[in-house]
Amino acid sequence: MSFAQTDAEGQHSVATFLEALEEMGWTQGRNLQIEHRWGGGDRDHIQWHAAELVELKPDVILGQATPAVAALHRTTRTIPIVFVNVSDPNPA
Repeated sequence: MSFAQTDAEGQHSVATFLEALEEMGWTQGRNLQIEHRWGGGDRDHIQWHAAELVELKPDVILGQATPAVAALHRTTRTIPIVFVNVSDPNPA
C-alpha cells in the first residue's frame, strides 16, 4: 500500500477487501494469509517493503497505487502482481 498505516482511506480499503474475500470463502488465518505493508508515500520505504514481500515468496502480490506497483515490478518478474489504483501498469 502506498498509504500510511494510519490513513483512514487505506484502512477502509483493506477492510472492504477482506470482507469481499470472506464473502467468497477466503478467511484470513483459515485458508488465506495476508501480509500488509504500508509505504506512507515514501518511495524508499515502499521499495524496501517490496523486497521484503518478494522474499516471503507469496503466490501473488496485490499492489495499490503506481509507486507500490512500480517497486514490485522492479523487484520481481516471477510472482504475479495484481494491482489497483494504478496510472501506468508497466512503469519504466
